[in-house]
Amino acid sequence: MTPFDALSTPLPRRLREGLDRIGAAMRSERWSAAEGAALTPTQLDALAFVAGRGDKGVRLRAVADHLAVSQPTATDSVAALVRKALVTKTPDPEDARAVLLRATAAGREASFAAQTEDSSIERALATLPPPEQEELLRLVIKTIRALQEAKAIAPQRLCVDCRHFRPFLHEDAELPHHCALVDAAFGGRHLRLDCPEQEEAPQAQRDAAWTEFLRAAAAPPGG
Repeated sequence: MTPFDALSTPLPRRLREGLDRIGAAMRSERWSAAEGAALTPTQLDALAFVAGRGDKGVRLRAVADHLAVSQPTATDSVAALVRKALVTKTPDPEDARAVLLRATAAGREASFAAQTEDSSIERALATLPPPEQEELLRLVIKTIRALQEAKAIAPQRLCVDCRHFRPFLHEDAELPHHCALVDAAFGGRHLRLDCPEQEEAPQAQRDAAWTEFLRAAAAPPGG
């Protein structure tokens, strides 16, 4: 053990500190985007989540779980979005006691405008070489999945958890994965964190795909 090992804080803690600083910049941008849309950041996040679920709609509980807020907080945010005609509430045909939330055309437009605003975070990420961007995406996916498996965050619509995902099915190093839904090869740079077509795979299939994804991703070129 070197003196630095003895004196340094644990590496995961320093990584968390770094992510906290990046998160602070992201929160600042989120406030600016929300103010531009005359919303609070929580309302904007709720709108983005509902808009991302398309015509199928989503229940209030899912909004609260995704945002990691209490149901009363989610209720207040959704109520504000309904008053602003950005979200509609309709009865859930599968449960008479529940309602489905859907973004209106104005809501989808507001969500898209907020997400496509100029971002200092994206500009910073763009300074990384493409291979490093792809590797960072892979590490982000691993971290999200670990949090998801620990039930620290709500289930995400990740490619790696989808019943249509076939990791490293092709020998093409640029396009090694396969999506059975569209029957097409794709690369690591295309992996999605929130795919609207995602269908969660059974646990055994998810575990097997994840094991293969990690094994092949860690293998040396040509190995």
